[in-house]
Amino acid sequence: MQFGIFTVSDLTQDPTTGRTPTEAERIAAVLTIAQKAEEVGLDVFALGEHHNPPFFSSSPTTTLAWIAAKTRKLQLSTSTTLITTNDPVKIAEDYAMLQHLAEGRLDLMMGRGNTGPVYPWFGKDIRDGLQLAVENYALLRQLWREDVVDWEGKFRTPLQGFTSTPRPLDGVPPFVWHGSIRSPQIAEQAAYYGDGFFHNHIFWPPEHTQRMVEFYRRRYEHYGHGSADQAIVGLGGQVFMRKNSQDAVEEFRPYFDVAPVYGHGPSLEEFSAQTPLTVGSPQQVIERTLGFRDYVGDYQRQLFLVDHAGLPLKTVLEQLDLLGEEVVPVLRKEFAALKPAHVPEAPTHASLVAAAGGAQDPTVHAPADAVTGQAR
Repeated sequence: MQFGIFTVSDLTQDPTTGRTPTEAERIAAVLTIAQKAEEVGLDVFALGEHHNPPFFSSSPTTTLAWIAAKTRKLQLSTSTTLITTNDPVKIAEDYAMLQHLAEGRLDLMMGRGNTGPVYPWFGKDIRDGLQLAVENYALLRQLWREDVVDWEGKFRTPLQGFTSTPRPLDGVPPFVWHGSIRSPQIAEQAAYYGDGFFHNHIFWPPEHTQRMVEFYRRRYEHYGHGSADQAIVGLGGQVFMRKNSQDAVEEFRPYFDVAPVYGHGPSLEEFSAQTPLTVGSPQQVIERTLGFRDYVGDYQRQLFLVDHAGLPLKTVLEQLDLLGEEVVPVLRKEFAALKPAHVPEAPTHASLVAAAGGAQDPTVHAPADAVTGQAR
């Protein structure tokens, strides 16, 4: 099972000091956080995509490429890539390039995002959101799996004899997760293709998460990819820890109370009782996280949000130390002991290459006119 962290790249005022980091400071902090994640033994670092304040991560490929150059084992991911408003041709090119630069340590999480105005910013209509997700992803898969693509759809200009470059590393595209909080249609899409389903398990009660994951598992089996319990599931989560649980509550409360996402609403205690947010000791985080299996079954990836709501970098790095030293080693052992042998591990580039029968050189050598791109 993979354990890691994800960031939404928010620039939020620290309510205890009144100071908001600059974009430059926050970008540098996220780079430090990613390297720290590898240092403490985590498996995955995931970065979101946003195109509006108070977020900085408009170009996750650039940031992840820098992190790839500074790490050796860390699996890199997005959380999410906007499949609705990005051109699938550009996604195919950008992430195949990043896959090469990261030597295969890359996967993607596709999603529709949570900012409605992003659609007109990129010339799209939010009313077409689900149709865009379906059509764009179908094209992306074709671009990664076919050397020469002829394609026509509803939402972009046709393609004739088009080859996306570079081709996926070793002839195997990056593994794709489909992220959704509330849309069963996205769970259906993930099941149809046999891809992973990631439920960002930080805002809704366990009953909602259970329904979404169970639906995905049933449909995964329906489409013949394997039994329901072999479907590839990931969960989000949010934690804040101190050695003493009361210290954690007292320290995190001012950040929770004014957080852009859930501040000014239910109390910390109410929100923690109704959602998987866990504020307390490492042992409480271990027990709460192990409990996720009770209602989603065996799953392959657990990502935690630890740098949200204006928390200072020093505090975030301390959270990572606690995750790496006290929480994740126990979770690895306990989840491994519970997992049946027929339930797969999270896909990696190496496992996907092996399943494809070995690495292939996918390079396309096509003589072409330097001006038109067409063969003479």
